[in-house]
Amino acid sequence: MVDFGDRLKKLRQQEGLSQQQLADRLRVTKSVISYYELRERHPSPEMLIKLSSIFHTSTDFLLGLEKNGEYVDLSGLDEEDVITIKRLITSLRKKKSK
Repeated sequence: MVDFGDRLKKLRQQEGLSQQQLADRLRVTKSVISYYELRERHPSPEMLIKLSSIFHTSTDFLLGLEKNGEYVDLSGLDEEDVITIKRLITSLRKKKSK
């Protein structure tokens, strides 16, 4: 698990969460978060999914398998809105590649 502890700590701090606050959201103890950040324990697959949901990133990013952790949560949007967002992303990529 490459850089998991460091990534978790950075994401937690970016969100302005203490270890206790994150632990409360996950319904674990503060020491579990500390163990993760210190690389003394590794999260279960279920915990990785919960963490990725909290930080709006992929599990691959948390595990160090991808460098870009940006993730766009489209849940709650209707199909038309999702299509609009995808078109905008495509348009921005084309603009950037020029």
